[in-house]
Amino acid sequence: MTNTLERNFTPSPEEVAQFHQRGYLGPFKVYEEDEMQRLWKRERLRLMDRSQAVYDEGDAQAGNTNIANYDRHLDSTFLADHICRPEIVDRVTAVLGPNVLCWRSEFFPKYPGDEGTDWHQADTFAFASGKPQIVWPEAEREYGGTLTVWTAFTEATEETACLQFIPGTQRTMYYDETKGMHYQPDKINAQRKEDGVTRGFYGYDYRELQKDPDWKPPVDQAVSMIMRPGEAVMFWSTMMHASKPHSAPDKGMRLGFAGRYVPTCVEVYPDTDDVDEYGGRVSLQEYGTVLVAGVDTYTHNRKVTTTTRGHKFPVR
Repeated sequence: MTNTLERNFTPSPEEVAQFHQRGYLGPFKVYEEDEMQRLWKRERLRLMDRSQAVYDEGDAQAGNTNIANYDRHLDSTFLADHICRPEIVDRVTAVLGPNVLCWRSEFFPKYPGDEGTDWHQADTFAFASGKPQIVWPEAEREYGGTLTVWTAFTEATEETACLQFIPGTQRTMYYDETKGMHYQPDKINAQRKEDGVTRGFYGYDYRELQKDPDWKPPVDQAVSMIMRPGEAVMFWSTMMHASKPHSAPDKGMRLGFAGRYVPTCVEVYPDTDDVDEYGGRVSLQEYGTVLVAGVDTYTHNRKVTTTTRGHKFPVR
């Protein structure tokens, strides 16, 4: 990472304008392909050690649910540096401004035979837990949601469950997160067809949140994000996005890693001590937001400056 610290990866004004129009920017390179393959071969073994993870598998029933994938940047040196990489942060600050937090990270694995992910949007991220997880100040309500930077740790093609976007949909919410969804783990990988594709949402049915139950996503406008290992794409969480099924039995797992970013003015997990979703519950006792750029003069968020192993987050 040291050889990129002095480089500038700020997108051009034309690229920023295009981002605001479409809702996404990329794919762009974060690592060379062979570098990403080498790093992941090493790091996947290190990540098996959860002894310093902020969410203990035994504590609060995180288990093997999707919630166990959260926030490994808080204990992994590699992921701590990854969320702060200038290839990512320079692009994020071009949209959010100079003072930015990473408030969550997640792994998104797809194995051969896995269903696609439902079309969805996320504004406050209250859809599963019932509580808003991020709240923008009223003065900034032109915005909402989070900037997600999704990095392909392995190849993502149309056969191996690449992301799909519907450009321009970030300006209108078609789902009401306050309605809540019912967790039904027996429906994971259920054979439910949506726009001709088998889809689900990790034990939920995202269609339960639709404002208009008869509305259908405009899938004829969808674009597929085919990505090589080490490439990333930045997008608004409020833009409609999904993923294709993993339909290649001769291919291995497709793995994406998402960092989620907001300006420091945004409240993260307000009045919340734990997160209860995807059939698991984790305590936020050891959780903290990470400043990746600028300064944070606000006092409303939990903050950490080092990982649980003592590695300092490199602020841009």
